[in-house]
Amino acid sequence: MAGLRVIDVSRVLGAPYCTQILADHGAEVIKIEPPQGDETRGWGPPFLGDAASYFLGLNRNKKGMSVDFSQEAGRELLLHMLETADVFVENFKVGTLEKWGIGQEMLAQRFPRLVHCRVSGFGADGPYGGRPGYDAAIQALSGIMSVNGERGGEPLRVGLPVVDMVTGLNAAIGVLLALQERNTSGKGQFVEAALYDCGVSLLHPHLPNFYLNGKVAKPSGNAHPNISPYDTYATKTGALFLAVGNNRQFATLCKILNISHVAEDPRFVSNAERNKNRDALKVELEAALVDHECAVIAETLVTSGVPCGAVRSIDEVVNDPHTHARGMIVDIEDYRGTGSPVKLSRTPASYRMKPPAFAEHTEELLAEAGLELKDYAAVLPREITT
Repeated sequence: MAGLRVIDVSRVLGAPYCTQILADHGAEVIKIEPPQGDETRGWGPPFLGDAASYFLGLNRNKKGMSVDFSQEAGRELLLHMLETADVFVENFKVGTLEKWGIGQEMLAQRFPRLVHCRVSGFGADGPYGGRPGYDAAIQALSGIMSVNGERGGEPLRVGLPVVDMVTGLNAAIGVLLALQERNTSGKGQFVEAALYDCGVSLLHPHLPNFYLNGKVAKPSGNAHPNISPYDTYATKTGALFLAVGNNRQFATLCKILNISHVAEDPRFVSNAERNKNRDALKVELEAALVDHECAVIAETLVTSGVPCGAVRSIDEVVNDPHTHARGMIVDIEDYRGTGSPVKLSRTPASYRMKPPAFAEHTEELLAEAGLELKDYAAVLPREITT
């Protein structure tokens, strides 16, 4: 993405995650925060300097400035920055840019090559169009909570902002698709990634199941609705997750646990039968696992071709040599972050700058644009102009 210029006026999670992906792969990303800063700067502790860990996790490899867009001079400055931009990423509430006179149609006319990406809660149209959205609320509305949680228990929020993150991924994909099409047409276009749409898109296999059988899925704990054994199972020292997807893997599992007769039991001879008799199968497997150390049996199984994993804590993941070998821990001076999961052989992700301090590069960026600091003093942070 080297040579690509991205103006990022977004806040919180989904859209900043999108622009960090672009930045990690070489794009020049200019993050423009409101005068009060991105609210995630305060979502702590823990903090590093003026920023909470939440902000640090989403804003690496970006240059930072701050502009007050509620004033006309601030909007003029934004338009000046967009003159040299390839991509514009924002997550203003639907209608805000239009109210300021710089909506989608105006931007398309003035900057015909610009890819304009908006991340929103529900999109601009439909019965919910224009409503604000946060991850947890969308998890509730999109049905994700209804299938998450213990069997027979209450619906439960997934313990990470899965909707925000997949929306950021889809936004990045949309930007790349639009840039690829621009190579042919020479024209930019509007890209929209809505949290609600992305939440609904995650309901696999629950939606395909419902389309076929009409049954409404309920929370099922760690168990998979279509596959068995695919669940957590107790061992002597901890919980082991087995993810057995075919009969060969199941036969290997039973052989290693010295219960080959279970693989031949008519109740368990196929995935369909195992699914119908999953509770009885869990009793058989846990009886065989009760004398095994979790980490030891997990290593034996996975190296024998049975997908599985010990249920681990965050510190164990960070300390795992494989995490580091895969480049998933990034250190830049006093900053530590999570690496890119996208591995390219010739042009891998690069980590050039830690997340910016508030408005850190404002003067530098204005100078690069040939603009005078004094001309925009009214819309810049006071600490920059005094």
